[in-house]
Amino acid sequence: MVTIDVPAFYREWAARSGGVIDAAAGQGPDGLEDARLAYRQFFQDCFPAPDGVTFIPVDADGVAAESAVPADAVPGRHLVYLHGGAYLVGDPQGYRGLTGGLARRLRARVLVPDYRLAPEAVFPAAVDDAVTAYRWLLTQGAAPENVVFAGDSAGGAMAVSVLVAARDQGLPRPAASIAVSPWANLEHTGATLRTLDGVDPSVSRAGLRRAADAFLGGAPRNSPLASPVFADTRGLPPVLIQVGGHEVMLSDAVRLAAKLAEDAVPVRLDVAPRMGHVWHLLAGHLPAADQAVADAVAFAEAHLPAA
Repeated sequence: MVTIDVPAFYREWAARSGGVIDAAAGQGPDGLEDARLAYRQFFQDCFPAPDGVTFIPVDADGVAAESAVPADAVPGRHLVYLHGGAYLVGDPQGYRGLTGGLARRLRARVLVPDYRLAPEAVFPAAVDDAVTAYRWLLTQGAAPENVVFAGDSAGGAMAVSVLVAARDQGLPRPAASIAVSPWANLEHTGATLRTLDGVDPSVSRAGLRRAADAFLGGAPRNSPLASPVFADTRGLPPVLIQVGGHEVMLSDAVRLAAKLAEDAVPVRLDVAPRMGHVWHLLAGHLPAADQAVADAVAFAEAHLPAA
C-alpha cells in the first residue's frame, strides 16, 4: 500500500477524523456530541489559532457564525469560509488555525458560518445556512466584488453549490471561490474512490457513503446542491480547485473542474502530487501545504480590488 509522508500528528488527525465521521453517521445524540467536542479539541491542539487575529461571535440573521479579524484587515475585504467535516462534524472554533491563517495572509475578515449539521439537520440545511450568512454579509455593507468564498471537503463542495443557490435566489455573485479537496459527487463514482481507497488515511469510500446517507436524509445522491458535479454552474465567478494527488476525491474534483469549464466558468485545477485530504492544515509544517495556502491567497488577491 502506498503511504503519504506526512508528520505523525497528521496521521493521528486523519485516523481520528475518519473515526469521528464513522461514529457521527451511526451514533445517538450523546455519543455524537462527544465526538464533535473531541474533534474540535483535537483541531485546536494540532492547529492552534495564530496571533494577531481576533475571533468574534456573529449572529448572521439567525445563523451562528464567527468572524476572524486580523489586526491589519483591508477595509471592506471579506472571505466566507465553509468548514469541512462531512456535514456531520466541525465548527468555527476548531478551524481557527486555518481560518485565522487565511485572515492574516489575505488581510481580510473571514466569516465562518456554524452551519447546521446532520443527522439532526439534513440536506439542504447546510447550504441554506451558508446562503443566509452570505445574504447577511451583503446587508452589512459588504460589496460582492470584495467577497471571496472558500471551503474544504464538504465545505469545498459548498464553495460551489452555495454560489449556485445564491445565484438562483438572485444574490450577486462574489469575486471568486476556492474549493479545497471538494466532496463534489455523493454518488462516489470517480475512479479514485476505488484506486486510492486506503491511500489517504483520513477518508475512505465506505466512510463517505455512510456520511452521505446521514447528510442526505433520503434526498437523491445526485441532487445538484449536494453534488455540484451535477449542477448548472453557468454564471459563477472564477473557481480554484485544489486537490491532493492521493485523495479518493481526486477524480470527482477533476470532474467538477470539467463541469465548470463546460459551463464557461473560469476554472483552475491544481493537483498536489502525493498530498492527502486538506493538506493545507499542515501549513507551517509541510512545504507543500505552505505552497497550497499561498496559491489560494494569491488566487483570491488576483480577483479582489487592490488593497
